[in-house]
Amino acid sequence: MTTIEGQDRVLATAQQIVKSLNINTKATEDMILILSSFDNRLSNITDLMEGGTGDRFVSAEKIILRHDSGLGEPSSRSSSPWEESSTEAAEYLEAVDTIIQLTEDLNIQSDADSEIMDRAENALQLAMSRLEDEFLHILIRNTVPLDIDRLYGSIRKGSFSFPSNGIEIGDDFESYREDEDGGSGSGYHHERGPSLGGDVFVDLIHPEAIKELKAIADRMIRSGYEKECCQVYSNVRRDVLNECLSILGVERLSIEEVQKIEWKILDEKMKKWIQAIKIVVKVLLFGEKRLCEQVFSESELIKEISFVETTKGCVMQLLNFGEAVAIGQRSSEKLFRILDMYDAVADVFPDFEFLFTYESGELVCNEVKVVLTGLGEAAIGTFIEFENAVKGENSKRALLGGEIHPVTRYVMNYIKLLVDYSDSLNTLLPNTQEHDPISKELDDIDSGDTLSPISCRLLSLITTLEANLDEKSKLYDDIALGYIFLMNNILYIVQKVKNSELRNLLGDRWIRKHRGQIRQWHTSYLRAAWGKALLCLKDEGGIGGGSSSASKLILKEKFKNFNACFEDIYRVQSLWKVPDDQLREELRISISEKVLPAYRAFVGRHGSQLESGRHAGKYVKYSPDDLENHLLDLFEGRPTVLNNIKRKGT
Repeated sequence: MTTIEGQDRVLATAQQIVKSLNINTKATEDMILILSSFDNRLSNITDLMEGGTGDRFVSAEKIILRHDSGLGEPSSRSSSPWEESSTEAAEYLEAVDTIIQLTEDLNIQSDADSEIMDRAENALQLAMSRLEDEFLHILIRNTVPLDIDRLYGSIRKGSFSFPSNGIEIGDDFESYREDEDGGSGSGYHHERGPSLGGDVFVDLIHPEAIKELKAIADRMIRSGYEKECCQVYSNVRRDVLNECLSILGVERLSIEEVQKIEWKILDEKMKKWIQAIKIVVKVLLFGEKRLCEQVFSESELIKEISFVETTKGCVMQLLNFGEAVAIGQRSSEKLFRILDMYDAVADVFPDFEFLFTYESGELVCNEVKVVLTGLGEAAIGTFIEFENAVKGENSKRALLGGEIHPVTRYVMNYIKLLVDYSDSLNTLLPNTQEHDPISKELDDIDSGDTLSPISCRLLSLITTLEANLDEKSKLYDDIALGYIFLMNNILYIVQKVKNSELRNLLGDRWIRKHRGQIRQWHTSYLRAAWGKALLCLKDEGGIGGGSSSASKLILKEKFKNFNACFEDIYRVQSLWKVPDDQLREELRISISEKVLPAYRAFVGRHGSQLESGRHAGKYVKYSPDDLENHLLDLFEGRPTVLNNIKRKGT
């Protein structure tokens, strides 16, 4: 007989002795100690008795069974030890520990008593059912409702104005007007993606309950019931997150449903989505991660599985909406909101990578990356459509009064807002200056460095807009009005550049060049509009210093022609519109400086020759002061009649 076989026989004999001595606890304990001194393999007999069929097992079994009545429906189950007192809860957990220890000891023995094993496993199963039930109710009872007011109070928003009527470039531009004071009459405040004001921490579970949850989770995991524990946890917390999404205004919509929503409603949903994804990731997911780490600290695997199973449904619901927007119909009005969504996902993507570290979370991170890429492609596709729309805008109707064209307002406001997204667009746009032949325009830029992708594209857009406006100026039959149109529109562009971040892009040299253009058009306007009137004031055609009938006849004709020219100019140009106060005043001053001295000199030289004649006021109708006063009515954009004229000599 080998040494091992001998040891096994001794151990078996010892176990038989122990069974026979069970009726006398004191004798049993003494005998165990004696037998244990022969071989350290017999030392586990002490554990066998203390946690098996001995007093501790029987006591633990009674505690388990006592709390087992009414398992099932919450309304019929007996009150749990956690509801009664912390002492009873501790007693129950101690009993569970005893049963767990016994089953572990029995499992390592090849010839353990089957009856003891059955009783222990039955008690353990009952205990796990009770703990699972209690785990569920602790989770539900101690969930902290989402404090939406606090979260929204922690959000900082950026906003800027943009037309709300979603006009596309084309004929619809004719209906767009912008408030002169930049108010909100025809525009609205575009709210940028929100950012959380610092680290926002919220309790998802009442802190005092976490210790109880961990105590139960530890025992369920140790007993091999980790799957049940994880499932209960994930089901409860998943429902809570779904409720949080509902509170944040995120609905469960299919891709088809999203694509059927009209733009104004979709825009509101996109705004809520942007808020939601930052709150969900920065606050709720980090909170869930922290909670999983606290409750399931004994198992890295269960910790990760519970977190992923809890959160992936919520995350996928958010991502499905993002995907639906990314593949939806493109229009220029959507670009800024799509860029907001792109920025929001890009901002939280590192958080996703941090939160979903294990293999089980790779799917989530991959899906986030797909949506981020899709939103980026949608943004660039929409931007390109806007570029093409600007190039293709070819409305042929001249605006009355030479006002600022709607396309000018729309494109410049659009470009002004695009600058705010320069970082994102520079990431998304190809890094090339070959998109348009703008080498000539680059000479007007102050920067000696290579322009960024978005800088090239915006410069190209402005250049295209200028060319478009030049063509539209040719639609006017009156050349002078064409110059007024160019001055109004190019000045509007210059002001938008000067008073925004576009100035940093295009620089002061670009601004000076375009102001120089405006001055040239100013000069051309004076020549085109007043040249004929000034020609009437030249001493030509035989006008002398005498008072001959022929000389007077020529003078009368010249005064009549000047009066007719002036009255025609007054009637027409009082309807023209120059919105900028400074430009309007500069035009009036330049007209006064050019016309009044010539008129005053002409009247001074020749007016006296007609004063002595009949109907002198018919020819010298206006004094220089009259003309100067009437010039104040020009470029107001409203009809004016030459009434109450103070005539010279009356």
